[in-house]
Amino acid sequence: MDILIYGAGAVGGYLGARLAQQKHNVTLITREVMANLIGETGLEVTEDGKRVVTHPTAVTSVAQAFKEGQQYDLIILAMKAYDIARAIDPLIAFCPEPNMILTTQNGIGVETGLIKQFGAERVLAGSFTLPIRKETTTQLVAERSDGGICLSPTQPKQDIRQWLKLFKEAGLTTKAFKSYESMKWSKAFLNIIANATSAILNRRPGLIYRSDAIFDMEIKMLEETLAVMQAAGHKVMDLPAVPATKLAFSVRRLPRALLKPGLTKLVADGRGDKMPSFHIDLTAGKGKSEVVYHNGAIAKAGKALGVATPVNAALTDILWKLTLEKLDWREFNGKPTRLSQEVKRYEVALGAKT
Repeated sequence: MDILIYGAGAVGGYLGARLAQQKHNVTLITREVMANLIGETGLEVTEDGKRVVTHPTAVTSVAQAFKEGQQYDLIILAMKAYDIARAIDPLIAFCPEPNMILTTQNGIGVETGLIKQFGAERVLAGSFTLPIRKETTTQLVAERSDGGICLSPTQPKQDIRQWLKLFKEAGLTTKAFKSYESMKWSKAFLNIIANATSAILNRRPGLIYRSDAIFDMEIKMLEETLAVMQAAGHKVMDLPAVPATKLAFSVRRLPRALLKPGLTKLVADGRGDKMPSFHIDLTAGKGKSEVVYHNGAIAKAGKALGVATPVNAALTDILWKLTLEKLDWREFNGKPTRLSQEVKRYEVALGAKT
């Protein structure tokens, strides 16, 4: 197959390397430095102790990718969720009728703009659950072996068997879901754990649960999310390496005394000493944050459904204002009590309206 990967970071690079290994014609759109290095040394992936070097084509723009009328069987979007809107325009210009577009982004509502522009029959929803680390610009390491890729049609009766086969043959654990909304919400349910709070407090996820106030806040955030999912008719589902049903059961049924050790271990095992994605974006000073596709999307859906989501709304608003430098990060840096006070203010204000 001819495959275009738009956004060759850790996830895009990994998928590109795996597909190129199966002799597919893979083209990566990436930064000039990375494109030059891939041309010189190839793209290296280490997984389960095995090192593989592949040589996909690397270009630096959509125009180059579609030079001389090149067409693709599959276009994989692997940039951050907040960059998808900007990516649509050049795709419209060079490929107004793509064969199939696959999303790999975390977050809720990522597919909406693509479906509106290209039609649901041309959009395949994906969730990627394998953590990839960049050792160098062109050296990638799969940190675990239990993750994989999940695929779901964005319209009923859409046949996705050829795409499931594509990734299975590339050696990825591959799972199909009927409801892409349930798939995306279940992934987001795990993604939000110790993400916004860690970014706002500027502390590692493994540390923030030492504060009972922050732990209670996180549980309320998860309870709100489950309430919105239930109201919207989205089921909690397990994805590879994403035990969403077990977590949902624990949040709904277990007392705090039993829940805290288990959730703390889940955070420690899942994130280790690494800072989460929201913190990485915040410190990068991009003026962008995927929090709007996670806690923000949950709060937005809650408002539409009449479900109160003050904690998700508060975390979104605070982190977004920090991202835009409308709040001073020093006000929350390492201050769980201050964050707890601010979230309670939102709870009172929003609770009075619902």
